[in-house]
Amino acid sequence: MRYTKLGDTGISISRICLGCMGFGDARAGQHSWTLDYDASRRVIDRALDFGVTFFDTAMSYQNGTSESYLGRALAASARREEVVVATKFVLADPSDSADAARRPSGDTVDDRIGRLLDSSLSRLGLDYLDLYIYHMWDWSTPVEELLAALDRQVRAGKVRALGISNCYAWQLAEANAIARANGWSRFVSYQGHMNAIAREDEREMVPLARLRDISLTPYSALAGGRLARHPGTTSRRLIEDGYARGKYELTEDIDAPIIAAVERIAAARGTTMTAIALAWLLSKVTAPVVGATRADQIDGAAEATEIELTAEEIAEIEKPYVPHPIVGVMAQNRPPQAA
Repeated sequence: MRYTKLGDTGISISRICLGCMGFGDARAGQHSWTLDYDASRRVIDRALDFGVTFFDTAMSYQNGTSESYLGRALAASARREEVVVATKFVLADPSDSADAARRPSGDTVDDRIGRLLDSSLSRLGLDYLDLYIYHMWDWSTPVEELLAALDRQVRAGKVRALGISNCYAWQLAEANAIARANGWSRFVSYQGHMNAIAREDEREMVPLARLRDISLTPYSALAGGRLARHPGTTSRRLIEDGYARGKYELTEDIDAPIIAAVERIAAARGTTMTAIALAWLLSKVTAPVVGATRADQIDGAAEATEIELTAEEIAEIEKPYVPHPIVGVMAQNRPPQAA
């Protein structure tokens, strides 16, 4: 395993981040294919054995049970100071029109973030978070209120660093400019949708991150498994993950040559598609978030950090790519319609 720093914070992270969306009570949330605690712990322990120190979850993953499973496993298998734990929060559910009506009278952004953070810390069994990530842009919340509230949590010692996910480059640039002007903590990492068949962040977000020393920690690093196995094979997630199918099914034909290129390079090198797909991504980002639902899937992810692709191999993967429509959270989370 190789290591790097999270933005300009000095926090050391492994170059593979274990994504924990696949952990949690399958009866409790959006996904039917998630692992129970014992299976989740086997994956987490395997990651620790390979030197993974960076773990990413969210309050919304299986109704908080992913956070609980991760916290229990790390308490049993790792020392707190040797791991970097990130979780994500959502201020409002854009699909839930009754959300605002359930908030207490006089509820402020500061109040809500305080409650959400304390709840996540309780489920994780932690006194502080290494990275607290704004899961998606809330168009109804003034960014100044958000940043001031987050800064208070950093100053209180409950959070070491702040990240953001699922926003546009202009939103991240504006937020950090406001934070700098007010002496508040800024966002030091960005988590977006990026892999060899989803490269739209290379247009604006990647250049911004390089300019401003923002760590890129993309999710869907293996496109829901499409870049991790030979075409024609399947898995429970590929069968049951309707959300991922919605992101990738419409572009299957134009993505197929890229997947085939990854397969050819893996075969020529005598390694896995996982290792090659992640090696390509590691040439562009800080630490991809890699999900796993079997312990042995960690092996290829760890191997990727030791692979240096040639310029010719990178070109072979990149040449077939054509522009893609924005999909997933970014496509769904639109600003309110003007009156």
